Amino acid sequence: MTRSLLFLTGTRADFGKLEPLAIAARDAGFDVTFFITGMHMLARYGMTKIEVHRMPGVTKHEFLNQRPGDPQDIILAKTVVGFSDYVTETRPDMVVVHGDRIEALAGALVAATNYIPCAHIEGGEVSGTIDEIYRHCNTKLSSHHFVSSDAAKKRVMAMGEPEGAIHVIGSPELDFHAGASGVTLQEVQAHYDIPFDDFGLVTFHPVTSEQATMGAQAQALFAELEASGKNFVVIAPNNDPGSEDIFTVLDALPKDRFRQFPSMRFNHFSELMKNAACMIGNSSAGVREAPFLGLPSLDVGTRQTNRAQAGSVFSCAAEDSAAIQTFLQNQWGTPHQPHTGFGEGRSADRFVDLLNSDTFWTQGLQKAFQDNA
Repeated sequence: MTRSLLFLTGTRADFGKLEPLAIAARDAGFDVTFFITGMHMLARYGMTKIEVHRMPGVTKHEFLNQRPGDPQDIILAKTVVGFSDYVTETRPDMVVVHGDRIEALAGALVAATNYIPCAHIEGGEVSGTIDEIYRHCNTKLSSHHFVSSDAAKKRVMAMGEPEGAIHVIGSPELDFHAGASGVTLQEVQAHYDIPFDDFGLVTFHPVTSEQATMGAQAQALFAELEASGKNFVVIAPNNDPGSEDIFTVLDALPKDRFRQFPSMRFNHFSELMKNAACMIGNSSAGVREAPFLGLPSLDVGTRQTNRAQAGSVFSCAAEDSAAIQTFLQNQWGTPHQPHTGFGEGRSADRFVDLLNSDTFWTQGLQKAFQDNA
């Protein structure tokens, strides 16, 4: 019997983590489907559903779950309805969700209420803002846990999940970075019209609990970057509340030194990371992927609080001009020892090995709190 896996993806970021797992599962003979929603469907954010459609050998289903300005609770409600309808029609053997986004919460909720096994990727992480709340909710709703580290496993166990349901596989996006990107830096520069060889990467997302100050934070950060005289490739923020104020700041930057993109193909972005002078902002890439590549990164603000564990990661507030200047002066173009605390780039192999084990599919769905203290 061929088992079916339904992956739910709502953003370019979670797709970068789910894609290696889906490819490995497809190649191992599983029937793989992607439920595509969220930012993927929005033109302003690069219409990144195109990236999902590039994957051969899997089924794709699109669902528009939001309109501009929809609050998070309405997006959650719409996604629950759309995903529930699709799950009712297809009845997959397992739903696979990632991390802490609102779409993942909808997927885990639908799976739990329909008694469908749900695999949660990268639970047990700590960070700032409401993301951590969503992530821990997904953990409690899910039946199977694929975590990035031993520390994450301990946190999932602290939430009462049985140790036998928790599997340490590392961070899946590192699978891409561990190998060749398949493109050269020159090809990436030509494709995106990036005229400089010496550049930093910047991604600054809104923090939902700090929505009122996101414009001021962005203004403070990018004012220092502009004053440095250096060149930057900027990936636009996600669509969380507060993004409009960040876009206002980005739109005022000089176009000759700040090349801005709504999104970028993952292998192209990987090649840029491998050749960048540094990474700046509050994306998880700065505290997870950059250290793996030995790329110095400056984590700005509270969005990734407590997630940075490598010596190549530095932290400061957006308004701390002295810290930003010091980082640019001392760390620009300075390579660090690669950090492997979140895996060596073999997550997909471990994922499929577990799916192929006889005991994996015999785990029951009736939860009982495990007092692991």
